[in-house]
Amino acid sequence: MKNKNNQPHYQFRRIIVLSVFALVISGLFYRALDMQVINQAFFQQQGDARHIRTVPISAHRGDIYDRNGEPLAISTPVDSVWVNPKEFSEFKSISQLANILNLNSAHLKNKLHKHAAKEFVYIRRQVSPGIGAQIKALGIKGVYLRREYKRYYPTGEVASHVLGFANVDDQGQEGLELAYNDWLTGEAGAKKVIRDRKGQAVDDVERIRPAQPGRPIYLSLDRRIQYLAYSALKAAVKQNKAIAGSAVVLNVHTGEVLAMVNQPSFNANDRSQLRPGVYRNRSVTDVFEPGSTMKPFTIAAALETGKWHPTDNVHTSPGHYKVQGSTIKDMKDYGKLNLGEIILKSSNVGVSKVALSIGQEQQLEMYTKLGFGFDTGSGFPGERSGNLRTSNVSDFERATMSFGYSLSVTPLQLARAYAALAANGVIYPVTFLKREDETQGEKIMSADTAKKVRRMMERVVSVEGTAKKASIANYSVAGKTGTVHKFISGGYADDRYLSVFAGMVPASNPQLVMIVMLNEPRNGEHFGGQVAAPVFSKVMSGALRLLDIEPDNLEYVQAGKKGKNA
Repeated sequence: MKNKNNQPHYQFRRIIVLSVFALVISGLFYRALDMQVINQAFFQQQGDARHIRTVPISAHRGDIYDRNGEPLAISTPVDSVWVNPKEFSEFKSISQLANILNLNSAHLKNKLHKHAAKEFVYIRRQVSPGIGAQIKALGIKGVYLRREYKRYYPTGEVASHVLGFANVDDQGQEGLELAYNDWLTGEAGAKKVIRDRKGQAVDDVERIRPAQPGRPIYLSLDRRIQYLAYSALKAAVKQNKAIAGSAVVLNVHTGEVLAMVNQPSFNANDRSQLRPGVYRNRSVTDVFEPGSTMKPFTIAAALETGKWHPTDNVHTSPGHYKVQGSTIKDMKDYGKLNLGEIILKSSNVGVSKVALSIGQEQQLEMYTKLGFGFDTGSGFPGERSGNLRTSNVSDFERATMSFGYSLSVTPLQLARAYAALAANGVIYPVTFLKREDETQGEKIMSADTAKKVRRMMERVVSVEGTAKKASIANYSVAGKTGTVHKFISGGYADDRYLSVFAGMVPASNPQLVMIVMLNEPRNGEHFGGQVAAPVFSKVMSGALRLLDIEPDNLEYVQAGKKGKNA
C-alpha cells in the first residue's frame, strides 16, 4: 500500500522532470528555428566555410602551329601536388608520399616543418595524371592536387630557337613564346567545391567563372622545311667541326620566315638543357661581318646611279689597291674585270673601285634601304640591328664596306636584303606569323637592276664560279659566297673564319631565299662555297619539291643528257 504522504513529493518530481524536458525541447526548437530561419544565412556561411572552397580552374595556354596546321607547341593536362602544413599530420605517410614523387623523405619532412605556418606549399609540380591518381588514392589529409598544364614541343630541338619556351607557370620566357605571351596566355577560372573531412574535393557546387584558354597562333614556319634546314645544318656543323651555325629561309614575296635554325640547339622538353648560351636565337641576336655577300649590293648601288653598266670594265691589276695608306688585296691579279666578273671572281679591288666611284651618298643609301643598321621589325625578342655607320665614313671604310667589312648584320637581316634582289627590288616586312592577306613592300631599286645583279650571281653557282656545290638539279640558282676573317682582340685572325652562302631559287623567278653561316669550320675546308653552299643545295632541293615549285632549268638538263649520249 502506497504511502499517501509521498504522493505530493512524487507529483513535484514529475513536474520538474517534465518541465526540464519541455525546456530542452523548447531550446532545441528555438535552436532549429534560429538556424533554419532567423540566422539561416549566417549558419549557411559557417557551414560553407568549413566544407566549401573556391578553387581556381586552370586555363591552358594557346597552342602554336606551323603554317600548315602542324602542332609546334601544345599544352597537356598534368597535376601539381601541394600540401597545407596546418592540416597535414600524417607524418607516418611521408615515406610513401615521397616514394611516389621520387623525393627524399627526410627533405620533404623538413620542408613541411619549415613551412608549418603556411597554408600552401608545392611539393612537386607538373606530375603525370597517373602519379596524381596514386597520390589521390593515398587519401592523406592536407595533401591536394591542382590541375595545371605543361608545355610540350613535338618537334623537340628542331624549332626550339624560334619557339623559345614557357616556364613551369606557363609564362613565355624566350622566343615567340615570350613575344606572343599575352596572346597565348589563358585566363584562369574559378569554381566552388565541397570537401570531405580529409579535405578532398568530392563535388562541384558552382562554377563562378569559366576558364578562358589562350588563343592559338599560326606561324609562317613550314615544319617540313624547318626539319630539312635543321638536319642539313647540324650535319654540316658536325662534318666541318664548326663551333656554331645559322640558317634562314624566307618567302621572297611575303617576307615570311619559312625556316630558321641554329647550332648548337636544345630541347625545351628537357629543362636541364635551358642554359642562356644555348637557347639564344643566333639568327636574330648574333651579328657578323658579311664579307663578300655584300658585293652584289654594292654593284646594285652602282647600277642604280646610271653611271655603270654590267659590261663596264675595272682594272684590278696588280691585285692590290691602296686607299688612304691601307692596302686592299685580291687573292691574285685578275686584271680587267667587268661588273659581273667582279662578283664571279669576288674581287675586293674591283668592288672597292666601283664603290669609291659612285660617291658616299649613293653607296650608303643603298645599304640603308636594304635594312642594314636597323632591325627587321620581326618583333622577335632580343633582335639586333647590326651596325652601319652613315656619317664620318672614311674612303677606306667605304671600300671595306663594299666587300662586307666595317659593318655587321644578322643572318635574318642578310636574308631580307637578298630577298629584295629576288623580288625585283621590293623589300617586304619580315614576319614569323602566317600572312593571310597580301602585304605591300617598299620599292628600293629598279627591277632592271635587280635582274641584272641576279644574272651576275647565277655565274657564281656555275662551273666557273665559287659556289658550284650550291647547284640544284633542274633549277637555276643565283647566289654569292662569303669567307670572312673573324675579328678578334687586336685585329682579324688569319686562321679563323666565318663561311657564308646567300642564294635564291629559281633564279629566273625567285621564290625562296636562304642564308647559311658556319662559324669557324675547323676540318680543313673553310670557304663559303665549300662548307655553306652544300647546306643551301640540300635544303632548297627538298623545299622546291615540297612546295611544288616548277623547275626552270630543264633545257640544260636535257641538253646535258643528249651530249652524254652522243
